[in-house]
Amino acid sequence: MNRREILASLAALTASPALAQTAGMSAAGAYRFTFKSLHGEDIRLGDHAGKPMLICNTASFCGFASQMHDLEMLHTRYGARGLLVLGVPSGDFGGQEAATEKEIEAQAVHQFGITFPLAAKTRVRGDDAHPFFKWALAEKPGDPPRWNFHKYLIDRRGLIAEVFWPTTKPTETRVIAAIARVLDAKA
Repeated sequence: MNRREILASLAALTASPALAQTAGMSAAGAYRFTFKSLHGEDIRLGDHAGKPMLICNTASFCGFASQMHDLEMLHTRYGARGLLVLGVPSGDFGGQEAATEKEIEAQAVHQFGITFPLAAKTRVRGDDAHPFFKWALAEKPGDPPRWNFHKYLIDRRGLIAEVFWPTTKPTETRVIAAIARVLDAKA
């Protein structure tokens, strides 16, 4: 970790008491977290322990929403090899997500043909962000979600392997190569 990363980590921890509580969570990794699904069931990341995951905050009415097709392609192409693609709808950026879970599901299924799991509408930034996103910020303080379609690639150990910004399409060569690396790696 270089000096800039250390200073950013310290600033992030002191800026938010909630982040300070997540500082000791890195040892357990992402598998400790649970999201609610659109239907209210638990999506336990621990049920996928030892498998890579791509977790992306989504928004149905964002200019990047066409990436939903790309996320579905990754789910179809790599799901059988163990990759979990999880969409986390959020209205945190520009209020670009539908108001209700029913509307989110209709948009995701009917417009984009999504079959990968979708969480219920979730906060991804701020003091009331979902604990996964607080943990991710503590782990990668220079890479917080800055807009919709921010992607975290989680390796087989439950640690963040790569972070991809909203402008990076899920089907770009570097994303595919990173997914291949985490799929091929031993836990």
